[in-house]
Formats: sequence, structure tokens, C-alpha cells
Amino acid sequence: MHSPNRRTFLLGAAAAGLSLVAGPRAGHAVAPSDRVRCAFVGVRGQGGNLLRTFAAQPDVEVTHICDLDEAVRKTKAAEVTEKHKWMPKLVVDYRTVLDDATIDAVVIGTPDHWHALPCIHACLANKDVYVEKPDGHNIREGQVMVAAARKNNRMVQMGTQSRSAQDLRDAIEFIRSGAIGKVVTGKAWETDKQRPIPKVADAEPPAGVDYDLWLGPAPKRPFNPMRFHGNWRWFFDYGCGDLGNDGVHRLDYCRWLMGITTLPTAVSAAGGKFFFDDAQEWPDTQMVTYEYPNQVMSYEMRIWSKPRMFGATEGAAIYGDAGWVIVTGGGWKAFDGDEKLLKEGKRGDILTAHVRNFLECVKSRKREALNQEIESGHLSSVLCHAGNIAWRTGKKLKIDPKTETFDDADANKLVGREARKGFELPKL
Repeated sequence: MHSPNRRTFLLGAAAAGLSLVAGPRAGHAVAPSDRVRCAFVGVRGQGGNLLRTFAAQPDVEVTHICDLDEAVRKTKAAEVTEKHKWMPKLVVDYRTVLDDATIDAVVIGTPDHWHALPCIHACLANKDVYVEKPDGHNIREGQVMVAAARKNNRMVQMGTQSRSAQDLRDAIEFIRSGAIGKVVTGKAWETDKQRPIPKVADAEPPAGVDYDLWLGPAPKRPFNPMRFHGNWRWFFDYGCGDLGNDGVHRLDYCRWLMGITTLPTAVSAAGGKFFFDDAQEWPDTQMVTYEYPNQVMSYEMRIWSKPRMFGATEGAAIYGDAGWVIVTGGGWKAFDGDEKLLKEGKRGDILTAHVRNFLECVKSRKREALNQEIESGHLSSVLCHAGNIAWRTGKKLKIDPKTETFDDADANKLVGREARKGFELPKL
């Protein structure tokens, strides 16, 4: 790790136009050689949660805040400075910091269409990476992310933080003991009600926003406020719908508890916009079935209805021939065939645990110790992309697990996309 660079610190403070607080952050008793210096790319929403969580760790220094929205950059920098007495350097374009050898890791909290390039570029610049889920906007992006991590032996953790939940590890141990018998089926779901996205006219981008850079690899189109902050995930160009938003979490721990470590042999999906008459493009109702040689996993999503499944707005249920296990945001419970409660566990602070796991692996260089290493994260991400592709084509698709392609030409057109000039995926 590296000690603070005084010149970079001073330049960053001057560029930010904020008050300078000299010296290391208050409360840091960690030796400079043991600190992990992190640059943050995208700090609104979940990116802001990541910034707060990382900054609260005693062995982390926030060196740079990279965000395309000036107001967001300054607000988050002020929060870091006020709470931790350390001024990060403010940057619009993350690519300008990749040559800084003092940066150990890059933390990516951008919209989905901006997950891949920062991760790939950071790996090629010998930085470790924490990247939000899903790993890429499409299957091809995720493949190149995995390849970049392997090329330079980087620690890359994907942000499906339930992988660091001790209660889920306890549930897996319970299932593996044979307590619920042979596990054959699993069901993940999401029923958390969302709001409609109004149809509004195009407009000029807000002051201080580099909109062209925000579009990045996505197609060029006029700015629309309903396709921007807070809403981007509901549009084909930028997000992966709720299947790639919340579904990736539920499918990830559903397959984890079921012991699934491969892609399905086939996928099919049904659904559509059955409730919202609004601007969003992804379905508000979706049912996906994943077929494996000896197991079946399903996903149900409805984002227009308050009624819960099994008393929870999200979760997964894993069924064996002798009982079943239910997992929600609060923990897990196991029941036998007569619905008698066998065992249960409660959920802790999984985001902090996930961040700590990443930081320890940055220091140890033990890639196998990452709780959601990019290759495993990519597998869960492909489940989301495959479900969406099955829905968009309206076909049951067979999957080639080696190439991560389908037995259908229309489906294979959606495995990747042609990026805008200047934002192409590197050839590795």
C-alpha cells in the first residue's frame, strides 16, 4: 500500500474549491504502508453507500472521487472531508487517474452501462476493483471483465454483498448436511413496488453534467431527465431492468444455496409491461425458468404490487425432499416437511463485511478468499442477462456454457452490443 501523496492532496483540494484539512484522517491508527488507497468512480446512490462504507474503514484512504456530475462530486467530497478530515481529489473522467501508481483499488458505483470499462481499464492498469452488480451491461462485457482480471491477476469483487453474510454461510452448511434432503428446486422473487417513470420531453442536460461522457458506450441520444439519475436502470441502453437490479442478488444466493456452479442448459421467460403505462422499457412483470440437468430454478418479479411472498418482498426458497429453507433480507429459516421450524439465523451488516473481505484480499493477494470473485459474479450476472434475452426474444433458449451463447441467432445478437466510437471494449 502507499502513504499519502502530499502534492496530489494539495492539488485535489485546490481543484475542489473546498476547505483543506491537513494531515491524515482522524481516527486512523493504521500505518501508511498498510493503507489501501482507493479511487471511487460513480458516487451517487449505491456508489455513495460504497463511498461511505469504504471511507469508514480505518485502513482506507479516499484518494479520488470521479463522477460526471459536478454537484455530486462536490457534495460527496464535502461529506468525506467533514467526517474523515481528508480531502479527495475531484475528477470528471476516471481514465485520468489510472496512471497514478499510488492508487491501489478502484471502486465502481456507476450505472450498469459503465461497469465494464472502468473495471477493465483499472485491471489493465494493475489496480484491484470493487464493482457493483451486475458485472456488465451485457454478457460480452462481463466476459472481458473476467479476462482483464485474469490477465493481470487482480482482486475483483462484485457487489452482491450477501456472499459475505455469515447467516447464509450457516444456511449453506445446514443444507449441505442433508438436513432438508436432496435439493431439487429453488425459487427467487422480488415483489417490491416501484413507481412509474413519467413520459416527459427531452431537455438540456443539467449544468455541470458531462452528458456525452455519461452516455459512454450507449447510443447517442438527446438528454431526457427520466432516463438519467435514479431511472436509468429501466431502459435498455443503460440498465438491465429489475432482473439485473435486485434479481441478481436473489438468483445469486438461490443458486449458491442450491449448490449450482454452472450455467443452466436452457432458459425461458414470460412477462411484459402489464401494469405501468409509462416510459420504462423493461418488464414490470417477469417469470424466468432456468433448467439444469437435475435441478430447476425460477425467478418471479412483479414491481407493481405490495402483497409479499412468504411474508417478504424479496428472497429465495430452496426445496429438498425432506424440508425447505427460506432466505430474506432479514436472515433465514429452515423447516421440515411438516413445517416445523428446524433452525434460523439473522442477518448482519453485510455491506461492511463484503468491503472488509475485499480489503483483506487486496492485502493478502489471495484471490480464492474473495467472497464474490468476478468469475462467480459473472455467472450470476449471466443468469440475469439470459433471462432478459429469453424475454426479449420470446423463445426458450439453449445455452452453450463454454461460449455463453445461445442456439438462436436473434438471442446471440443481444449477447453484446456495438459500443460508440471511443468506448469500445479492449481486445485482450
